Amino acid sequence: MLTRLLSNDFPRSRVLAVLLVLLLLALASSPFIFPGVKALNVAAKILVFIVLAASFDLLLGYTGIVSFAHTMFFGIGAYGIAVATTRMGPTWGALATGLVCALALSFVLALLVGLFSLRVRAIFFAMITLAVASAFLTLASQLSDITGGEDGLTFKVPEILSPSFQFADQPFMGVPLDGRLLCYYLLFFCALGLLLAMLRIVNSPFGRVLQAIRENEFRAEAIGYRVVVYRTTASVLSALFACLAGAMLAIWLRYNGPDTSLSFEIMMDVLLIVVIGGMGTIYGAALGAALFLVAQSYLQDLLRVGSEAAAGLPWLAALLSPDRWLLWLGVLFVLSVYYFPIGVVGRLRLGRSQQ
Repeated sequence: MLTRLLSNDFPRSRVLAVLLVLLLLALASSPFIFPGVKALNVAAKILVFIVLAASFDLLLGYTGIVSFAHTMFFGIGAYGIAVATTRMGPTWGALATGLVCALALSFVLALLVGLFSLRVRAIFFAMITLAVASAFLTLASQLSDITGGEDGLTFKVPEILSPSFQFADQPFMGVPLDGRLLCYYLLFFCALGLLLAMLRIVNSPFGRVLQAIRENEFRAEAIGYRVVVYRTTASVLSALFACLAGAMLAIWLRYNGPDTSLSFEIMMDVLLIVVIGGMGTIYGAALGAALFLVAQSYLQDLLRVGSEAAAGLPWLAALLSPDRWLLWLGVLFVLSVYYFPIGVVGRLRLGRSQQ
């Protein structure tokens, strides 16, 4: 059973296996062992970015495609939910309609971008996707009647997913059993299912061809594989998974705007997550998302504690000021790339193979 779920792609490292199990248990029990609104929001964001980063790794790590339009599909998924629920009300039908329309639009756009651009090589394709993503961001900001413009859209979800819905009068382990808790576990099982689906894709014959194209595109073409078809299919699948991640984010936040799902900063965060976790490893997306988002969310708090502890040394207190958290985040990223040039997962697997 476990073999089928993991598609025969086991961690191949005891340390990696332990880290993945701990991450799974932490996310599964996060509402109870990490109480508080901030901790729950961080855990939910990790679930969303695991799916988003894994979908981008399907392009970058497994196929060798550098695309800067990935957040466009992420935003389409979020806007699909936001626009549908705003127009149709907080119903399951609205969520389903928004999701289906978003997936359809993502499919068409990914297919068009793939067919017209994937014949272009390397950096030129990356620039084309960047231009398309920028145009979509501008369009979303200007179509205020539909998207809410720069202010975005605030909407309601079905009552069973809202904090006002109570399953029980008494809390369990100090945590209220409400719709917010149900919404979190909806995201958890969606993320787990989508991650296993992507794991299955990359370990299928289709996934092996993608890796062959990444290693040597001309050789793959020479032995009979239609490279453009495979690359376009990979782009479409990646876009659909990113769209689903965007829908998950919108359902959790009950809000969406250009800066929430379409900003270039999100694209950079996803790229960092994939590099930190390890390109070409779906497991890397999970570990990278957890490490990056925990550091991003709690580094300021940690620096604040350090700055207060170093109050007797003004220069050290100033260096550890919470206002400099971006500097320290950059330092951590540089160190991670230096010590883990092939990512955390790649380094752990390499260490295992050398034993």
